[in-house]
Amino acid sequence: MLLLSLNDISMSFADRQLFSGVDLEVYDSDKIGFVGVNGSGKTTLFRLLKGEHTPDSGAVHIAGSCKMGFMEQFACRGSTKTLFDEALTIFERLEDMELELEEIHDKIDSGDHSAEIIERQTALTEQFERDGGLTYKSRTASALTGLGFSENDLRLPVDVLSGGQRSKLQLAKLLLSDANLLLLDEPTNHLDIKSVEWLEKFLQDYRGAYIVISHDRYFLDKVTSSTIELENRHIDCYKGNYTRFLSLKAEEQERRRKVYDATMKEIHRIEGIIEQQKRWNQERNYVTIAHKQKSIDRLEATLVKPEEAPDALKFSFRSADGCGNDVFHTSGITLGFDGKQLFRNVNIDIKKGQRVFLLGSNGCGKTSLFKIFTGQYKADSGDFSYGTRVQMGYFDQAQAGLTDSKTALDEVWDEYPRMTETAVRTALGSFLFRGDDVFKHISELSGGERARIALLKLMLSGANFLLLDEPTNHLDITSCEALENALMNYDGTLFIISHDRYLINKLADKIYYLTTDGVKEYMGGYDAYALTMMNVSAEKPAAVSPEKTEKVNDYKQKKERDSERRKLNTKITRAEKEIEELDALISAKTEELSGLSDYQKAMELSEEIEALRRKQEDAMAVWEEASLALEEFDV
Repeated sequence: MLLLSLNDISMSFADRQLFSGVDLEVYDSDKIGFVGVNGSGKTTLFRLLKGEHTPDSGAVHIAGSCKMGFMEQFACRGSTKTLFDEALTIFERLEDMELELEEIHDKIDSGDHSAEIIERQTALTEQFERDGGLTYKSRTASALTGLGFSENDLRLPVDVLSGGQRSKLQLAKLLLSDANLLLLDEPTNHLDIKSVEWLEKFLQDYRGAYIVISHDRYFLDKVTSSTIELENRHIDCYKGNYTRFLSLKAEEQERRRKVYDATMKEIHRIEGIIEQQKRWNQERNYVTIAHKQKSIDRLEATLVKPEEAPDALKFSFRSADGCGNDVFHTSGITLGFDGKQLFRNVNIDIKKGQRVFLLGSNGCGKTSLFKIFTGQYKADSGDFSYGTRVQMGYFDQAQAGLTDSKTALDEVWDEYPRMTETAVRTALGSFLFRGDDVFKHISELSGGERARIALLKLMLSGANFLLLDEPTNHLDITSCEALENALMNYDGTLFIISHDRYLINKLADKIYYLTTDGVKEYMGGYDAYALTMMNVSAEKPAAVSPEKTEKVNDYKQKKERDSERRKLNTKITRAEKEIEELDALISAKTEELSGLSDYQKAMELSEEIEALRRKQEDAMAVWEEASLALEEFDV
C-alpha cells in the first residue's frame, strides 16, 4: 500500500537550490536508507514531509492511512519537562481530553447538571476510554523502563539527560505513537554500540515503513533493503542496503559513462563527415551537411553528461621520524569522580604500527581515560608512559581546542605560523573550506565543519601516535570514507574511541573493552569481537543428563527440517548459478557496447544490459532471502 509520494518536488533557500524534480514513492513495508553529503538537503526534505516547509514546486501526497513518527537529531533539547512528562506529550490529545473531563467533573460537583454537560461527559468518557486513556500513562512508564530507564530516572529533567538518554526517550515516543511510517534523522548519534544494536533489532522487527538518514554504514547495512541518495540536487533510488547501493551506483555510473562516450564518438564521427562535405563545397554536399547536422542535433538532445561527484575531503596523515617499538603502556590506571569509581586497574600495551580501538558503554569513562593520557585529568592511581620519540596527536570529539572567536584561517595559521597564507588556504581547501569560507568564525561552523578543522590541524602536526575520540561523529559518509582511507594509509600508530563499527572492522588490529574493573582485550575487528562475545554468552554449564525420555515427533521433525534445508540449499545454488550467468552476459554485452559506434544499437544494447541487471537483482533477492532462512536453521 502506498503511504506517500513526492511528485516533481523542488526547493530552494535564498539563492541556493537544494533539490529539484524529486520523485519518490514509499510503500507500507519499505526500509529505506537515505544518504548524501552534509548540507545536501536531507533533513530539509524530512521537514517538508512533516509540513514544516512548503516546496517551491511539485506536490506531496500523503495517504489517509499514513501515520508518521519522527526521530530528529536535536529533539527534546531545551525541554523543561521531566523525562516521563516529555514522553507523555505523544498523548497530548488524551491529556487535553482528561483535563476537560476534570473540568466537567468540577462543574457537576458545583451543581451544573444540565443535559448538555452530562451528554458531553458521556461522549468524552467513551472516546477517552476507546482511545486508550485509561492505560496511556502505565504504557508510557512500561516503555521507558523497557528501554533501560529506572523509576528514579522518570523524574529527571530532560535538560540533564545525556545525548544517548534523549535518543532513547525519542524511541519510547515512537514506540507509543502507533506510527506506520518512521522518519529517523541520524538515530544512532550519541548511542553506544549496545544501544545501536537494540535499535537495529527494533527496526528489524518493526512492521511498518521507515526512512533513515544515517552516516553509520554498518547500521544501514543491517536495517535497510533499499537506498535513496540525494546528490547534485536530485534523488536516485537503488534496491539493496548501503553496500549493495555502492556497487549498483558504480555500475550505473559506468553504464552512463559508456553511453555518453559512445554518443560523443558518434557525434565526432558525423562532425568529421560534415567537415569533409564542406571541403568539397558542392550543392549536394550542403544537403548532406544539413541531414548530418540533424543527426547530431538528435544525438545531442538525448546526450546526458555523467555528473561529477560532489567535492570530498582529500588528505593524508604523515607521521614524524620513527619511534621505538614500544609506543604506549599503562599500568593500574584508576579514576573516579565525587566518590564514584569510573574504572580501575586499566592495563594497556600498544606497539608501533598497531591500530587499537577502545570500546565501552556510554558513561563508562572512555573519554576521561583519554584525558588522563593527554594530561587534562590526573589518575587516582597507576601510571602511563609514551615510548622513545613518540609524538602524540589528539582529536577531541568536543573540539574544545578550537577558539570560537577565531576565523577558520586564523585557527590553523596560529597553530602553524611558519606556513604561508597560500599554504594554509590550500590546506583548508582540501578540507572543503574555499573562498570566503576561510573567514567564517569557528562559532559559526557546523559540527561537521568544526570536525574538519580539528582533523586538518591534526594532519599538519606530523604526530606518529594519534589518539582519536569519536572522529567520525558529525561527518557525512563521504567524509567518513576519506578519513578511513587516510587512516588506512597512515604509517604511525592509532588508538581510537569509536562506535563506528564499519570503521572498526576496516582498521582494528586489537580492541580493548573498558569496564569498571579494567579493560578486556580482543584481537581483530568488530565482527571478530562480536562473535567472541556471542560465543561467551552462549556458553552454559553442561546440563546433567536427564533420564531417557521418549520424544515421539523428533524423527518426523528432523526429516521435515532436513527437507526444508535441502530445498533452501537448492534455491541458493540455482540463484548463485543464475547470478554468475547473468554477470557473464552483462560483462559480454558491456564489452560489446564499448566498441559500438552506432548510437541506436548502443541504446538498444544499454536497455538489454539494464534488463539483465534487473534480473540479476531479482536473483540476488532470492539468494539473500534463502540464505537468511538457511542461517536461521543453523542458529
